[in-house]
Amino acid sequence: MGTKTADETGAETGAEATTDEQKVSVAKTDEVTEAEDTTADDEITADDEDELPEAVQEEGPTGVGQGAGAVVSAALGLVSLTGSWIGTVASARQSLIGQLHAQTATSSDVAKLLDEGYGDAWKATALWGGLFALLALVVGVGVLARPAFGAPGKPQAVWIKSVAWGGVALGVVGLLLAVLKYTGILLDLPSAS
Repeated sequence: MGTKTADETGAETGAEATTDEQKVSVAKTDEVTEAEDTTADDEITADDEDELPEAVQEEGPTGVGQGAGAVVSAALGLVSLTGSWIGTVASARQSLIGQLHAQTATSSDVAKLLDEGYGDAWKATALWGGLFALLALVVGVGVLARPAFGAPGKPQAVWIKSVAWGGVALGVVGLLLAVLKYTGILLDLPSAS
């Protein structure tokens, strides 16, 4: 049993050779495949690098400016309705000027005192509210009109449109209220009699 015949030894050697040859063949195939994959990766990377700046240029702006403009429009519209610090200061200034005129005036015409003391202050508040409303309207319309002058085919985000339309609506309402307050149709001064 310890001795092997020549046929058995040749068969083992042939089996080992076949196995070794297969191993070498598979290793060579893997090397060639890896070399081809590396070359293909290099080619794709080189092509991608050439096309990358064009893709970035074609993408265009991200809409951050439009979003900020929409928020500013809505905020200005809200300020036009609720009042602003500058409107309050202008109103107080006009009220003070009216009081100074009343103290220096020799006649005591109540209607004139009311107009100078409170009417001018009311008009100053309405004027500043109208100014903020007009700014809200202009900024909101500008944001809504921006895609027409931007990159074609790039849609504007839905939230930007919604907030901009909100700013436009607040601006229209604020402007209407400012005109009504300034003309005296809304909350007119009490009569002197």
